[in-house]
Formats: sequence, structure tokens, C-alpha cells
Amino acid sequence: MEEMRLNKYLASCGICSRRDADKLIEQGAVTVNGMMAVQGMKVAKEDSVCVRGVQVAGQNKKVVLAYYKPVGVVCTQRDAHAERIVTEEIKYPVRVTYAGRLDKDSEGLLLLSNDGSLIDAMMRGANLHEKEYVVRTVQAWTSEEVEQMRQGVYLEELEAVTRPCKIETEDARTLRMVLTQGLNRQIRRMCKTQGHEVESLKRTRVMNITLQQLKPGEYRELTKEELTRLYEDCGLAMPEEALG
Repeated sequence: MEEMRLNKYLASCGICSRRDADKLIEQGAVTVNGMMAVQGMKVAKEDSVCVRGVQVAGQNKKVVLAYYKPVGVVCTQRDAHAERIVTEEIKYPVRVTYAGRLDKDSEGLLLLSNDGSLIDAMMRGANLHEKEYVVRTVQAWTSEEVEQMRQGVYLEELEAVTRPCKIETEDARTLRMVLTQGLNRQIRRMCKTQGHEVESLKRTRVMNITLQQLKPGEYRELTKEELTRLYEDCGLAMPEEALG
């Protein structure tokens, strides 16, 4: 391995995204050859890199999993107060991390991988990648409220206006929404602007990947066709080792 920036190396190992790697470095959680790491440093093959005292190493095989996150499971790496976290629910021989969160009270499709470059590309909001949700609310919707949501609404807590999105009504209380951004608790906040409370929220698709027949708590490896399309849509060349 040629010298590589530390945050990129941690991402390539599937530990986390480059942005989260920078945070780990800032927190003093990363050491290189026993010394605390600093931002911008590079590492080589012979270097010993540890995160919170555990040595990490690059994984040859790049994997991507589709996981049906149940309600109650938290998307976090470490949370002493969480009863169930994603990284402990997935029993897979290769360490993977998630691309994009689903809050504790939501369920549905979560993509996980040990390919940091792919995770970064999927999470980059400027790429306008689609994510589809089925949202059921306590109250019935009017056509005017739905149209306002389509055009974009102002979220006071985040001081942001949502991007225009696709919304279809499945029944009086159920919407199918396709978003191209991932603001914190975005759908729940959007619904709140129209006076609606979310009863259930389920993500059914991320880009070209769908839940298919997965049940809550189950996961599957992506097919060759799914992987090829996913990498292509992210503007990346699929690694030869992605299929083992």
C-alpha cells in the first residue's frame, strides 16, 4: 500500500466515513504506531493503526448489505443508553458501517458496507440520490397539504427549506415520498409543518436497492447486478474484489 491519508485509510477499512474518521482523530481515538494521530497525516502498509485501542486492517473483499432495520434499533457506533444498535444486530464476518441513518422510531432499508468511498458517495447530498419512504400519519391529508410538501417546506428547527420531492397518496393517511436529501428527522419535521403527526415511517428503497422480501432484522448481500448499478450511479468503478 502506498502512503494514504489516515481518514481515507480508515474509510477504506470500513470503519466509518472520512468525515467520521476526522471526528475520531479529533477526539484522540486514533493512534498510529502507538502515538496519537493528527489530522492530515498519512500512513503506510507497515504502520499500526488503532481505533480506541483496537488495531484495524484493510479488508480485501468489499461488501454491501441490504438490512431491514426494525423499529427500536439505533443507528450509532457507540451509545451506552441504546438497548439495540445496528453494529451489534448485524452478525457478519466483515465489519461494515451504515450509509445514512434511520431514526430509532423508523424502520426499513439500511445499506451497510466496508467500502468507505462508496459510503461517502451515497451520503453526499449534492449527488441527489433517491430514497423512498412509506409514511402513515395520524390525520388524513388534504391535496393542498400534499402539494405544499412537494414544493418544499421551511423547517424552523434546522433553518432550512426542503428540496422539492415526489409524493403520491396511497390512501387518506398514507404517503409514498421520494427524497433526494437527508436532513435530520426530515420527514417527521416536514409533516409537522402541515400539522401532521407520523404514526409509522418505513424506507423501502435507496437508489436502485429495495427491501425485496426482507423481514425486520434480516439482511442480504447485494447481487452482482445491484452492485454494478449502485457503483455506476455513485460515479465509482466497482472494485474487482467486491464480489469476492
